[in-house]
Amino acid sequence: MIKNPVQKKKKALALQVIERLKKEYPDTHCTLSYEDAWQLLISVRLAAQCTDLRVDQVTPKLYEKFPTVAALAAAPVEEIEKIVHPCGLGPSKARDIKKCMTVLHETYGDRVPDDFDALLSLPGVGRKSANLVMGDVFGKPAIVTDTHCIRLCNLIGLVDDVKEPAKVEKLLWEIIPPEEGNQLCHRFVDHGRAVCVARRPQCDVCCLNDICRYATQQKTAADSAGAEKKTASKTPAKTKKQTERERQNG
Repeated sequence: MIKNPVQKKKKALALQVIERLKKEYPDTHCTLSYEDAWQLLISVRLAAQCTDLRVDQVTPKLYEKFPTVAALAAAPVEEIEKIVHPCGLGPSKARDIKKCMTVLHETYGDRVPDDFDALLSLPGVGRKSANLVMGDVFGKPAIVTDTHCIRLCNLIGLVDDVKEPAKVEKLLWEIIPPEEGNQLCHRFVDHGRAVCVARRPQCDVCCLNDICRYATQQKTAADSAGAEKKTASKTPAKTKKQTERERQNG
Protein backbone atom coordinates (compact mmCIF):
# COMPACT_ATOMS: atom_id res chain seq x y z
CA MET A 1 0.00 0.00 0.00
CA ILE A 2 1.29 3.47 -0.95
CA LYS A 3 1.11 5.81 2.06
CA ASN A 4 3.08 8.73 0.63
CA PRO A 5 0.49 11.10 -0.95
CA VAL A 6 2.96 12.28 -3.60
CA GLN A 7 3.78 8.70 -4.58
CA LYS A 8 0.07 7.84 -4.58
CA LYS A 9 -0.57 10.72 -6.99
CA LYS A 10 2.26 9.59 -9.26
CA LYS A 11 0.93 6.03 -9.30
CA ALA A 12 -2.48 7.31 -10.38
CA LEU A 13 -0.79 9.37 -13.09
CA ALA A 14 1.22 6.34 -14.21
CA LEU A 15 -1.95 4.28 -14.64
CA GLN A 16 -3.47 7.01 -16.81
CA VAL A 17 -0.33 7.21 -18.92
CA ILE A 18 -0.27 3.42 -19.36
CA GLU A 19 -3.87 3.25 -20.56
CA ARG A 20 -3.60 6.17 -22.95
CA LEU A 21 -0.36 5.00 -24.53
CA LYS A 22 -1.82 1.50 -24.91
CA LYS A 23 -4.58 2.96 -27.06
CA GLU A 24 -2.12 5.12 -29.01
CA TYR A 25 0.45 2.34 -29.64
CA PRO A 26 -1.33 -1.02 -29.27
CA ASP A 27 1.24 -3.02 -31.23
CA THR A 28 4.43 -1.76 -29.62
CA HIS A 29 7.59 -3.87 -29.71
CA CYS A 30 11.36 -3.65 -29.42
CA THR A 31 12.80 -1.49 -32.20
CA LEU A 32 15.88 -3.71 -32.58
CA SER A 33 15.65 -6.75 -34.87
CA TYR A 34 16.71 -10.13 -33.48
CA GLU A 35 15.79 -13.80 -33.58
CA ASP A 36 17.55 -15.16 -30.49
CA ALA A 37 18.27 -13.80 -27.03
CA TRP A 38 22.03 -13.67 -27.62
CA GLN A 39 21.44 -11.55 -30.71
CA LEU A 40 19.44 -9.07 -28.64
CA LEU A 41 22.34 -8.80 -26.20
CA ILE A 42 24.65 -7.96 -29.08
CA SER A 43 22.23 -5.45 -30.61
CA VAL A 44 21.77 -3.57 -27.35
CA ARG A 45 25.53 -3.37 -26.87
CA LEU A 46 25.97 -2.03 -30.41
CA ALA A 47 23.14 0.47 -29.90
CA ALA A 48 25.14 2.46 -27.35
CA GLN A 49 25.65 5.90 -28.96
CA CYS A 50 24.31 4.50 -32.21
CA THR A 51 20.89 4.41 -33.90
CA ASP A 52 18.79 1.25 -33.95
CA LEU A 53 18.59 1.58 -37.73
CA ARG A 54 22.37 1.42 -38.08
CA VAL A 55 22.55 -1.54 -35.71
CA ASP A 56 19.98 -3.43 -37.79
CA GLN A 57 22.08 -2.76 -40.88
CA VAL A 58 25.24 -4.13 -39.26
CA THR A 59 24.06 -7.23 -37.38
CA PRO A 60 23.02 -9.29 -40.45
CA LYS A 61 26.61 -8.97 -41.72
CA LEU A 62 27.95 -10.06 -38.34
CA TYR A 63 25.68 -13.12 -38.17
CA GLU A 64 26.39 -14.06 -41.76
CA LYS A 65 30.05 -14.49 -40.89
CA PHE A 66 29.58 -15.70 -37.30
CA PRO A 67 26.12 -17.33 -37.12
CA THR A 68 26.29 -18.83 -33.62
CA VAL A 69 27.39 -18.08 -30.07
CA ALA A 70 30.22 -20.58 -30.48
CA ALA A 71 31.37 -18.95 -33.72
CA LEU A 72 31.53 -15.51 -32.12
CA ALA A 73 33.29 -16.88 -29.06
CA ALA A 74 35.99 -18.34 -31.31
CA ALA A 75 36.19 -15.32 -33.63
CA PRO A 76 39.22 -13.01 -33.58
CA VAL A 77 38.15 -9.76 -31.94
CA GLU A 78 39.71 -7.87 -34.87
CA GLU A 79 37.32 -9.59 -37.28
CA ILE A 80 34.33 -8.66 -35.14
CA GLU A 81 35.55 -5.08 -34.93
CA LYS A 82 35.78 -4.76 -38.71
CA ILE A 83 32.10 -5.57 -39.02
CA VAL A 84 30.73 -3.55 -36.08
CA HIS A 85 32.93 -0.50 -36.71
CA PRO A 86 30.07 1.51 -38.33
CA CYS A 87 28.25 1.46 -34.98
CA GLY A 88 31.04 3.44 -33.33
CA LEU A 89 33.27 2.47 -30.39
CA GLY A 90 34.31 -0.55 -32.43
CA PRO A 91 37.20 -1.84 -30.28
CA SER A 92 35.32 -1.83 -26.97
CA LYS A 93 32.09 -3.19 -28.45
CA ALA A 94 33.94 -5.97 -30.27
CA ARG A 95 35.77 -6.97 -27.09
CA ASP A 96 32.54 -7.02 -25.08
CA ILE A 97 30.75 -9.10 -27.72
CA LYS A 98 33.51 -11.70 -27.84
CA LYS A 99 33.80 -11.86 -24.03
CA CYS A 100 30.04 -12.13 -23.59
CA MET A 101 29.68 -14.87 -26.19
CA THR A 102 32.62 -16.72 -24.64
CA VAL A 103 30.92 -16.76 -21.24
CA LEU A 104 27.63 -17.88 -22.80
CA HIS A 105 29.44 -20.67 -24.64
CA GLU A 106 31.62 -21.88 -21.79
CA THR A 107 29.29 -21.34 -18.83
CA TYR A 108 25.73 -21.48 -20.14
CA GLY A 109 25.92 -23.88 -23.06
CA ASP A 110 25.26 -21.15 -25.65
CA ARG A 111 22.04 -20.14 -23.90
CA VAL A 112 21.19 -16.78 -22.33
CA PRO A 113 20.32 -17.13 -18.63
CA ASP A 114 16.85 -16.00 -17.54
CA ASP A 115 18.14 -14.63 -14.24
CA PHE A 116 18.66 -10.88 -13.87
CA ASP A 117 21.80 -11.07 -11.76
CA ALA A 118 23.32 -13.68 -14.08
CA LEU A 119 22.66 -11.36 -17.04
CA LEU A 120 24.32 -8.47 -15.22
CA SER A 121 27.42 -10.59 -14.69
CA LEU A 122 27.92 -10.96 -18.46
CA PRO A 123 30.58 -8.72 -20.04
CA GLY A 124 29.10 -5.56 -21.56
CA VAL A 125 25.63 -6.15 -20.12
CA GLY A 126 24.15 -3.39 -17.96
CA ARG A 127 20.76 -2.94 -16.34
CA LYS A 128 19.19 -1.64 -19.57
CA SER A 129 20.27 -4.72 -21.54
CA ALA A 130 19.34 -7.13 -18.75
CA ASN A 131 15.88 -5.61 -18.33
CA LEU A 132 15.25 -5.67 -22.07
CA VAL A 133 16.12 -9.36 -22.30
CA MET A 134 14.11 -10.22 -19.20
CA GLY A 135 11.04 -8.45 -20.56
CA ASP A 136 11.19 -9.13 -24.29
CA VAL A 137 12.69 -12.62 -24.33
CA PHE A 138 11.50 -14.17 -21.08
CA GLY A 139 8.29 -12.18 -20.51
CA LYS A 140 9.26 -11.19 -16.99
CA PRO A 141 8.69 -7.82 -15.27
CA ALA A 142 11.17 -5.25 -16.56
CA ILE A 143 11.72 -1.52 -16.82
CA VAL A 144 14.13 -0.32 -19.51
CA THR A 145 15.29 3.20 -18.69
CA ASP A 146 16.65 4.41 -22.01
CA THR A 147 16.89 8.08 -23.04
CA HIS A 148 13.24 8.24 -24.19
CA CYS A 149 11.96 6.74 -20.95
CA ILE A 150 14.01 9.07 -18.76
CA ARG A 151 13.11 12.18 -20.76
CA LEU A 152 9.39 11.47 -20.95
CA CYS A 153 9.08 10.44 -17.31
CA ASN A 154 10.60 13.77 -16.26
CA LEU A 155 8.39 15.77 -18.63
CA ILE A 156 5.18 13.96 -17.70
CA GLY A 157 5.90 14.18 -13.98
CA LEU A 158 6.37 10.53 -13.10
CA VAL A 159 9.79 11.46 -11.70
CA ASP A 160 11.15 14.83 -10.62
CA ASP A 161 14.37 15.97 -12.29
CA VAL A 162 15.98 12.53 -12.04
CA LYS A 163 18.30 11.66 -14.92
CA GLU A 164 20.32 8.69 -13.65
CA PRO A 165 18.92 5.48 -15.24
CA ALA A 166 19.18 3.31 -12.12
CA LYS A 167 17.40 5.91 -9.98
CA VAL A 168 14.64 6.40 -12.55
CA GLU A 169 14.19 2.63 -12.72
CA LYS A 170 13.90 2.38 -8.94
CA LEU A 171 11.30 5.15 -8.78
CA LEU A 172 9.26 3.65 -11.62
CA TRP A 173 9.18 0.24 -9.94
CA GLU A 174 7.38 1.97 -7.03
CA ILE A 175 4.52 3.32 -9.16
CA ILE A 176 4.16 1.06 -12.21
CA PRO A 177 2.48 -2.38 -12.07
CA PRO A 178 5.23 -4.96 -12.75
CA GLU A 179 3.37 -6.53 -15.66
CA GLU A 180 3.12 -3.17 -17.45
CA GLY A 181 6.72 -1.96 -17.20
CA ASN A 182 8.30 -3.56 -20.27
CA GLN A 183 5.60 -2.57 -22.77
CA LEU A 184 5.27 0.91 -21.27
CA CYS A 185 8.96 1.55 -21.90
CA HIS A 186 8.56 0.47 -25.53
CA ARG A 187 5.64 2.88 -25.83
CA PHE A 188 7.77 5.68 -24.39
CA VAL A 189 10.14 5.09 -27.31
CA ASP A 190 7.23 5.14 -29.77
CA HIS A 191 5.81 8.32 -28.29
CA GLY A 192 9.20 9.99 -27.96
CA ARG A 193 9.86 9.47 -31.64
CA ALA A 194 6.39 10.26 -32.98
CA VAL A 195 5.09 13.09 -30.78
CA CYS A 196 7.17 14.02 -27.75
CA VAL A 197 10.30 14.65 -29.76
CA ALA A 198 13.32 15.93 -27.87
CA ARG A 199 13.84 19.23 -29.66
CA ARG A 200 10.21 20.31 -29.72
CA PRO A 201 7.49 18.23 -28.05
CA GLN A 202 4.23 18.44 -30.01
CA CYS A 203 2.01 19.02 -27.00
CA ASP A 204 -0.96 20.20 -29.08
CA VAL A 205 -1.45 16.72 -30.57
CA CYS A 206 -0.30 14.68 -27.58
CA CYS A 207 -2.72 12.22 -25.99
CA LEU A 208 -1.25 13.11 -22.59
CA ASN A 209 -1.39 16.90 -22.86
CA ASP A 210 -4.04 17.34 -20.14
CA ILE A 211 -2.18 15.24 -17.56
CA CYS A 212 1.46 15.94 -18.52
CA ARG A 213 3.33 18.37 -16.26
CA TYR A 214 5.36 19.88 -19.10
CA ALA A 215 2.32 20.38 -21.35
CA THR A 216 0.40 22.01 -18.50
CA GLN A 217 3.29 24.37 -17.78
CA GLN A 218 3.56 25.29 -21.45
CA LYS A 219 -0.18 26.00 -21.67
CA THR A 220 -0.11 28.11 -18.50
CA ALA A 221 2.82 30.13 -19.83
CA ALA A 222 1.10 30.63 -23.19
CA ASP A 223 -2.18 31.70 -21.53
CA SER A 224 -0.32 34.15 -19.30
CA ALA A 225 1.55 35.65 -22.23
CA GLY A 226 -1.69 35.95 -24.19
CA ALA A 227 -3.44 37.69 -21.30
CA GLU A 228 -0.60 40.19 -20.92
CA LYS A 229 -0.64 40.94 -24.63
CA LYS A 230 -4.41 41.40 -24.56
CA THR A 231 -4.20 43.76 -21.58
CA ALA A 232 -1.47 45.78 -23.25
CA SER A 233 -3.52 46.13 -26.43
CA LYS A 234 -6.45 47.56 -24.45
CA THR A 235 -4.35 50.21 -22.72
CA PRO A 236 -4.75 53.48 -24.68
CA ALA A 237 -1.55 54.88 -26.05
CA LYS A 238 -0.52 58.32 -24.81
CA THR A 239 -0.89 61.16 -27.26
CA LYS A 240 2.08 63.22 -28.28
CA LYS A 241 0.68 66.22 -26.35
CA GLN A 242 0.23 64.16 -23.15
CA THR A 243 3.79 62.91 -23.35
CA GLU A 244 5.11 66.42 -23.92
CA ARG A 245 3.03 67.80 -21.02
CA GLU A 246 4.34 65.07 -18.65
CA ARG A 247 7.89 65.85 -19.66
CA GLN A 248 7.40 69.58 -18.93
CA ASN A 249 5.75 68.90 -15.57
CA GLY A 250 8.31 66.28 -14.60
